[in-house]
Amino acid sequence: MVVRHDFEPKILGFLCNWCCYAGADLAGVSRYQYPPNIRVIRVMCSGRVDPKFIFRAFSRGADGVFIGGCWLGECHYVTEGNYEAEKMTNRCKKLLEQIGLNPERLRIEWVSASEGIRFAEIITNFTKQLKELGPLGIGEGKDLEQLKRDIEAAESYIRRKLISYYIDPDK
Repeated sequence: MVVRHDFEPKILGFLCNWCCYAGADLAGVSRYQYPPNIRVIRVMCSGRVDPKFIFRAFSRGADGVFIGGCWLGECHYVTEGNYEAEKMTNRCKKLLEQIGLNPERLRIEWVSASEGIRFAEIITNFTKQLKELGPLGIGEGKDLEQLKRDIEAAESYIRRKLISYYIDPDK
């Protein structure tokens, strides 16, 4: 793989309030070094990240999306939202692959509140990986118009699936 030094990827991160966000905060106050490429959205639980948010991030120019949650089995909610986040992420990765985008642009990791070093290492690694992939779409050999149409198709598919789920949740 060729690393493109002039390309700085844009990463949107959805971080669980209780663990990963606290781990990111620990990385900051401990002055652990990691690339400044991530923009964070704090969510109460990684299980609350909607697939629409992921594809909207890509349609708005994110080169990668990161979801950070509590370790499996340690979710702060009875519903164990991190298991749901993992299932949703795997489905979104399949959808990314179907529209011709590298599924490695979407990453989910578990980080506890005491793992500031782990958070810094993950973001450093993810940034490096995205640099190797190149800008969204261009790295996959897509022109920007085709990329836009493909992401819109994925968003439309997600809307239809969510509507059918709420009409008949047993589907």
